[in-house]
Amino acid sequence: MSRVVFEYALVRASPRVDRGECVNVGVVLYCQARDFLAVQVHVEPQRLRLLDASVDVDGVTGAAAALQRTCAGEGPAGATSLGQRFRWLTSPRSTVVHTGPVHSGLTDDPRVELGRLVDVLVR
Repeated sequence: MSRVVFEYALVRASPRVDRGECVNVGVVLYCQARDFLAVQVHVEPQRLRLLDASVDVDGVTGAAAALQRTCAGEGPAGATSLGQRFRWLTSPRSTVVHTGPVHSGLTDDPRVELGRLVDVLVR
């Protein structure tokens, strides 16, 4: 299998958006060549509580789950291409759960790469 270009962004949780602090809670990865878009999330409540003891962990988990539904094409996202969904997911926003800047790389297998990035950057 040949290596292909992929793009990814960290999914971040900022319990106090006004302070600008965040915890990585997932990765969204898009690979046009393999027709692949997915997000993998790993929320650690204790890490979130270090930034804000009163954080709504269920709210953060729910927002992350919404990203997964968008990747899967649920709701209005179903009428868009994978590339359009990725661009929408990675557009800048000032919310508790948001994505960071887009980065790129090469991979043989986008699904394996997604798991590796979560292990290295989130866990």
